[in-house]
Amino acid sequence: METERKPIKVNSSILQYHGSPFDANNIISNEDFTKQIMQLSDTLSTTTKGVIIDVCSKKGCWMTLGLFGGEELMVRFKDYNFFVPLDASGQVIINGKAFISQTSVQDLKHYAEDSGLSKSEIDSITKPKITYSFIADGVILAE
Repeated sequence: METERKPIKVNSSILQYHGSPFDANNIISNEDFTKQIMQLSDTLSTTTKGVIIDVCSKKGCWMTLGLFGGEELMVRFKDYNFFVPLDASGQVIINGKAFISQTSVQDLKHYAEDSGLSKSEIDSITKPKITYSFIADGVILAE
């Protein structure tokens, strides 16, 4: 499980680390990352950053980030070993593996429920979706 890490202050931002520590010096921009993931045929090990759009409201066991051009990235956490705060928002740096997957109707409905969507919105989900996915082994949140 995640070891407890104290927040640190960098410039005027406080950073919270979750999961495994990683080198945040070689971050791929959101635009470059989006171009790379759109052309993936396998997996991409990388560190990138983005803005949090949504977080699992029950445990913080997943989050979505905006990708350049309006797509979303579904971020889950390696081996379910750590979570992010339920109110996480703003900028985030993630380290891990990106890939393209297909999300089942059952999983889409589960995520919609976790997001607090209405029953009619959840019931309207009837087809699987191609998903830009990321398994993060470490996350840095800026407060």
